[in-house]
Amino acid sequence: MTMDDVRLTLEGPHTHDELVGLPGLEMARERLTEWSSKGGEAPDEPAPATRIHTLLLGLRRFETVNLAYGAAAGDDALAQVAGRITHFAQEQLAGPWMVARGTGGTFLLIADEPCSRERWQMFAEQLADRVGRPIVRRAGTLRLSPRVALLRVLEGESSESVLDRLAQTYAVVQHHQGRRVLWADGQATRAGRTAAQLEADLLMAIDRKEIEVLFQPQFALSWQARPEGELAEERLSGAEALARWRHPKLGRIGAGALFSIAERADYTVPLSRHIAQESLKAAAAWPAPLRLSLNVTAADLSAGSFPFDLGRALGKTGFPSDRLTLEVTEQVLVADMSLAERSLADLAAQGIRIALDDFGAGFCNFRYLKTLPLHYLKLDRSMVDGITEDPRDLAVLRAIAAMARALDLEVIAEGIESEPQRLAVAREGCAYYQGFVRAQPMSGAEFLALALEEGKKG
Repeated sequence: MTMDDVRLTLEGPHTHDELVGLPGLEMARERLTEWSSKGGEAPDEPAPATRIHTLLLGLRRFETVNLAYGAAAGDDALAQVAGRITHFAQEQLAGPWMVARGTGGTFLLIADEPCSRERWQMFAEQLADRVGRPIVRRAGTLRLSPRVALLRVLEGESSESVLDRLAQTYAVVQHHQGRRVLWADGQATRAGRTAAQLEADLLMAIDRKEIEVLFQPQFALSWQARPEGELAEERLSGAEALARWRHPKLGRIGAGALFSIAERADYTVPLSRHIAQESLKAAAAWPAPLRLSLNVTAADLSAGSFPFDLGRALGKTGFPSDRLTLEVTEQVLVADMSLAERSLADLAAQGIRIALDDFGAGFCNFRYLKTLPLHYLKLDRSMVDGITEDPRDLAVLRAIAAMARALDLEVIAEGIESEPQRLAVAREGCAYYQGFVRAQPMSGAEFLALALEEGKKG
């Protein structure tokens, strides 16, 4: 790809892209201009030079996907990439942000997000990991190679200058074999926190109260067909606990990066125990019958004392064990299946419910459905992304729901982001859902206020 080719992806009066459902570049230019023109609203808010961050993500040699699998597969891959970028931004960014589509396989992300240079680089690396995950289709497995150009908007810089500098940087990084993220000034990153320093920082993060627990609300669903149309009623049923690290220099670090650092530092078990303790403490104030869902790591299940330690935490906080759900992924189970079976059986005997998380994202080993004391199947968001557009995706959801009913399991749908999706999962028999269509992750105080407000309605 030449420099002129890249410029073409960032030119033109694009307003909206129907293929991937994203705004076009004209709206992105307007948003850049709007955010750049406003200063900090509080005395301690960073100036525009450090506040607005941008990146241009593209797919290296994407034309080979169309040649190998056809234009339809290429279009589907672009739609999936758009969804992955959007989902990742929703998970990681606290301030206003926007994703726009360029021509070809390029996407522009702009964020009004005060953060350090190192934190934006980390965000880009994690985003590239997310986008680069294989896409499994009937015709074969698509493996994408994302490249990312990064830029921090200068004070008074025009949107045209921003896009031009991104285009120049993207043209350079496209030709690098070993580098996938490049700053507009040509540096990979400035001196910041090394991996060893981050691991050392984490060892002190708990004592410094830098680990924050947020709660993603979950809702129970029921569906009715009426003469005037279908109706999906819902009620608040609980929340999933999600960890974030508010690093004093790098800003907010999401759960994925947090546990990767913890694993390298051999600190997963203390971190997981801390998150469980703080989550249970907050949930103890929730009105019954709201449930708390906690994620379980491989290190948790590998520790033979985990059922005892969790029982002790339940007793200390006073949260009832029969209102606790543990979410376990296939990746966790493969570490030691026999030990996982024993630990989960001990936990289920305490009245704790077990959910198989991210169902559909891995190999979907059906042995787990036979041998583990499961109560829920929690669908990966990839299982619901296309259910309102692709009949095959809907058929897969319908088949999973039917299998779950036969096994006396309830289905939880994750990543519901539109009303049509919510109606679809209710119609197909999903008992619960969570997603940004109703609520984003919130603090413990915010969730308690929501729970009390919902209680008054009931």
